[in-house]
Amino acid sequence: MTPEHDRSRSPAGRSGLPELLRAHRRAAGLTQAELASRAGVGVRTVRDLERGRSVRPQRTTVELLATALELAGATRAAFLATARGAAGGESPRPDVISGTLGVGAGVTSTAGAARAAARVALPPPVALIGRDRDVTELAGMLTAERGPRLVSLVGLAGVGKTALALAVAHAAARAHPGGVAGVLVGEGSDGPDVLAATMTVLGAARLPELVARLAGRPALLVMDAVERAPGPVAETLHRLGIVLPSLRVLVTGRHPVGLPGERVWPVAPLEVPPPDAEHSGPATLGSWPAVALFTARLAQVRREPPTPDELPALAALVRRLGGLPLAIELMAARGRLLDLTELLDRYGDRVLDLTTSADPAARNRWDGPEAATRRPYATDATRAAVAVTLRDAVATSYRLLAPDERDALRRLAMFGNRWSVELAEEMLADEADRDGTVAIDPVPLLDRLVELGLLSVRGTGPFRFRLLDAVRDFAIEQAVGSGELTCVRRRHAEVVARLVARTASDLAGPRMLDAVHRLDEVSSDISTALAHAATDDPLTALRLAACLPRWWRFRGRDVAGRQWLRRLLADPRTVDADPILRGWASLGVARLAAEHGAEVDELPTARAALEAFRQAGDVTGELEARSVLGALLTTVGGHDEAREQAEAVLRLAARNGRTRELAVAQNSLAWHEIRVGDLVAARRRLAAVDRLAAEGGEQRLRVLAWANRAEVSRLEGRYADAVDQGRRAASALFELGDPGHRRRVLGTVGLALAQDGRATEATEVLTELRAGGAEATVVVPGQQWVERVGLPRPRSDDTVLSWGGPEAGICALIEGNLALHRGDRELAAEWFAAAAEAGHDRRDVVEALVGLAASTSDPAVLDRLDRVCEESGIRLLPQESGLLYALMAARGGSVER
Repeated sequence: MTPEHDRSRSPAGRSGLPELLRAHRRAAGLTQAELASRAGVGVRTVRDLERGRSVRPQRTTVELLATALELAGATRAAFLATARGAAGGESPRPDVISGTLGVGAGVTSTAGAARAAARVALPPPVALIGRDRDVTELAGMLTAERGPRLVSLVGLAGVGKTALALAVAHAAARAHPGGVAGVLVGEGSDGPDVLAATMTVLGAARLPELVARLAGRPALLVMDAVERAPGPVAETLHRLGIVLPSLRVLVTGRHPVGLPGERVWPVAPLEVPPPDAEHSGPATLGSWPAVALFTARLAQVRREPPTPDELPALAALVRRLGGLPLAIELMAARGRLLDLTELLDRYGDRVLDLTTSADPAARNRWDGPEAATRRPYATDATRAAVAVTLRDAVATSYRLLAPDERDALRRLAMFGNRWSVELAEEMLADEADRDGTVAIDPVPLLDRLVELGLLSVRGTGPFRFRLLDAVRDFAIEQAVGSGELTCVRRRHAEVVARLVARTASDLAGPRMLDAVHRLDEVSSDISTALAHAATDDPLTALRLAACLPRWWRFRGRDVAGRQWLRRLLADPRTVDADPILRGWASLGVARLAAEHGAEVDELPTARAALEAFRQAGDVTGELEARSVLGALLTTVGGHDEAREQAEAVLRLAARNGRTRELAVAQNSLAWHEIRVGDLVAARRRLAAVDRLAAEGGEQRLRVLAWANRAEVSRLEGRYADAVDQGRRAASALFELGDPGHRRRVLGTVGLALAQDGRATEATEVLTELRAGGAEATVVVPGQQWVERVGLPRPRSDDTVLSWGGPEAGICALIEGNLALHRGDRELAAEWFAAAAEAGHDRRDVVEALVGLAASTSDPAVLDRLDRVCEESGIRLLPQESGLLYALMAARGGSVER
């Protein structure tokens, strides 16, 4: 018998006892046999009642069934009234489909009283975290005079659609005097079922009666889980929309209803903290909604809040869970037995295996309020049957996609963080068109993924799209299963390499800040692409890595970057690569070596790169190679050759009209003027740098000129000016993200402070320098502020040494000058001796030896000073000669060097 034949209806077409009994039985999770057994009646009695064959049930039978179903209050009264109506020829309205939101326990004993008292027939809203803006905007939308009549909250299972819908409905209740009520759609419901339940919760038996009851007054209907019966729901809402223009509907589901005028509102996961946010402290970390939800649920199963040692695991967990409320709550529940570090170790790579429930009544503890439909007689076997994993929940939405949409989702899953429409376009290009010559518009696909709650869109910049973590993990599993993972990973590496190549040229120009930020946004994809391509496609990996040295340098990743480049250059599969490509990669190795004291090792590498560019006639490469080679030579003491390289850059840049390279060369030559003590010439060259950089919009070069002018002021003895200029440059370099030069200018500030006797401020600078730039403290008389540097935390393989590295000599010089000002000549001598040994710059070594000689009056130190000055061509400055005058006179030598 078909369902239509298996249904009894009154002459007026209204649903009767068969539908109501069947709905209550299903809501209780009982079979016909189980209900009969509990009620003490025959199975045939229940079957006949549900099929409409028994039109005059005995009152005792109905009472037994109501008791077995645990009906109470208005629900029981309505059930008995419907049974009496069936016996007497009436067919009062039913109460539920598979359950309703707002009809059941907690109302008065008669249906009429319930309708009169419960203007908002919904469960109370649950406390939401991180949804204030959503609630405000949605409530405003539903109360606006010209707002949409149908709003659909769509998203992945467990994202919090029902809870949000309830909160919004309560917030908008005052604007709906006709009433606010809700319906939970059941599996297999048809159009009459949905309409009957809607009539019930809105307090009418027939549609004309509802029209008369509302009389044009605004009313709000919440319809939950509409994906269970999309066709019947759409049919019902279309019918209601025609006759009830004052009714507004808020629905939740995996996908939109699909009616004209529908406003789709994707419900996104909660915001998660960025990497390293745990180092900002528990209060700041706890301000992120995903963390706040996790800690709130964790507090329900254990007394102690997360310890400081657990904060990194807490941040990593919520990021790994993608901010999905259901996954967060399931994970937090396991905190009863395991600490957060153990949770991360055990479940961090098994997010998709987290177990939830497919039963909305059970799931509402996660996704909404307490279920209005209870299953008091559900057996353990029944509960086990509805247990599913998070993987199953994602799979349900995945199956809604067409085959080509699934293929696209698997490709997009290769992006580990946020991406742009342009990157999606390249990733989805046809395999036969790997360069993306034929454009494929990805916008319709992205819109479809947003509609299904699979894609998150946040922010206003181009990089605002991100697959939910659970969705990404699932799609990667599907790619593995289809045998296409290697292929799509190779495509991802090519796309990332092209993005980096387009961006690299801006890393040395006026758009440097934007370029650095652009690469920061895809840093995780850069790392992933590099790791996979190094094994599978080393040529693409080399193209990618050769464009990254400036970015690696700005972000303090010079050690790791240099290791990557050396590894790829040594790979036999890249030996026959384009010589220019290998030249740029070699130059990157040399550039990065200068950041961590490995200049001597890479001098041959820089020379080889220069020769490759010269042979190829590549002017840009030759200019860069000469600049890098000059910097390395300056550091290792080859000052004369370094000056020759700078002058060669000046000539080559002038011939080719390269303004930026002219400024770079002048800046380098200014340091050589300082080396020989010609501070007037140094100022003149720095003025030229400032002018040229301003003309070309090169802010970073201007800032480096400021830093060098601060050093000139210090060497001239104008310490207050040096401190002011150095702080200005340090602040600008912080904004520019150049940690290497920033540490150097902080050394200038610290030395000026120490030489000026400002010990407290100098000590603050020392603390920062020794911390490796983790935190910047700049002290001004009467004022102090701390700047957090946006760099990765140091790792064992990627640390800029804070003692024993480039900063060691500067720190020792500062300490020596502080001790000398205190009159502790013995301690000053110790520090100056250490500075002389650790100094990476010969000018710093000379300054240290001057301090050592002044502290010890040891003629042997003067002999050493003579040798260093002769080897490097450095001339002593007037104040240095004055400091050594008495000692030099006693020695019988000249004070001029």
